[in-house]
Amino acid sequence: MIVAKFGGSSLASGSQFQKVRDIILADSRRTLIVPSAPGKRFHDDDKVTDLLYRCHSEQGDGQSFQATFQRIRQRYFDIAMELNLSLNLEAYLDEINKNIASGASADYCASRGEYLNGLLLADYLGFAFLDAAEVILFDEKGVFDAEKTNAILSKRLEQHENVVIPGFYGSTPDGEIRVFSRGGSDITGAIVARAARAELYENWTDVSGFLMADPRIVNNPKPISHITYHEMHELCCAGATVLHEDGVYPVNRAGIPTNIRNTNLPKHPGTTITCTAVQREDFAIFAGIAGKKGFTLLVVEKEQADRTLAFVQGVLQAAKNCGLVFQYLPSGINCVCLMVDTHQLSIVEGLFQEEIQKLGIAYSLNIQRQIAGIVLVGYGIIHNRATVNRIYKILKEQGIGVVMINQGSGELSTWVGVLENEMEAAIRAIYEEFV
Repeated sequence: MIVAKFGGSSLASGSQFQKVRDIILADSRRTLIVPSAPGKRFHDDDKVTDLLYRCHSEQGDGQSFQATFQRIRQRYFDIAMELNLSLNLEAYLDEINKNIASGASADYCASRGEYLNGLLLADYLGFAFLDAAEVILFDEKGVFDAEKTNAILSKRLEQHENVVIPGFYGSTPDGEIRVFSRGGSDITGAIVARAARAELYENWTDVSGFLMADPRIVNNPKPISHITYHEMHELCCAGATVLHEDGVYPVNRAGIPTNIRNTNLPKHPGTTITCTAVQREDFAIFAGIAGKKGFTLLVVEKEQADRTLAFVQGVLQAAKNCGLVFQYLPSGINCVCLMVDTHQLSIVEGLFQEEIQKLGIAYSLNIQRQIAGIVLVGYGIIHNRATVNRIYKILKEQGIGVVMINQGSGELSTWVGVLENEMEAAIRAIYEEFV
């Protein structure tokens, strides 16, 4: 069977619903469907999830949210009318309106976009509807419980031949609704694919898979026909946004390939993501290039060098104690370099330094802000020993300063740090050099 997840742009209107139905009916293996909430129909449109968050905010501020909710109500009525559905939407919408007015949580409010769209799509397809709150489970602390979910969801799926399961949300043991981070329907789709032991997980969106670089930076970048989960995760960490980075783990673990497809161009093969690179026909040096701004480099160096590991371990523990998450870690025995999110650092910087001081080891701390991290990903790097030299040389020729450059020990990725205002030029230069 195939699990097919459809994003917000794929289900933004009645006409988009019709495209989705045609895609589903074109292959009888597409029996498990995961919908997002309606996205934008045009450039200046609002996503339904954003409107639902706005309702919660307006209610919390003591303002009337009815004008915003009326826009949500009209979106769903328009879809139902265009598709000639008989579903009694009024009852569901009235209940949601009542709950928001009673102070429902932000997670509950946001989740209702997928919930309502799931009801509509199930009715339109003639599929069963399975509320994600019954089968996508979080623990008491709000942490997703993967194994409990997999066991319960597997059993429930055996009871249905064709089913629609809304994405993005689940519930805690006390019945409270919890949501994943934005874009979390990707995660739900992967969870369902694992539980169903599907042969393929299709992720339908408004792009025809991955490109080797951001088209807003590089003119007409080449498409990626095949990439591995590890390569894709590295790209997502550095700003690629086609697929939610946490949405790869369940299917990668189960050995299920993912196919990124375009709802508006259903015949395009898109990008296939697998566990290994053996299927790749064009074994290029890089699978892709991505960049992200908003980083700071923290260089923590021990003043008296020695061979003990206590300093490195202590600095990492200090980062953990204050909740500082680092994106990359090029380090040595006496020096730790952390690439961290600038905004997060601004919150915990003082606490981080206090934690390091507790080590009782003399150190120096150098902080360099406004850094962009560029990652070049691909197993082909291992066959091209001059990669790092070529990167450094081409950036030097373009007058772009390299703040940091480091090839991962697994030789899957190479990270390059440059100033934020030089990121786009650096990506273009590297792309032209290698691709």
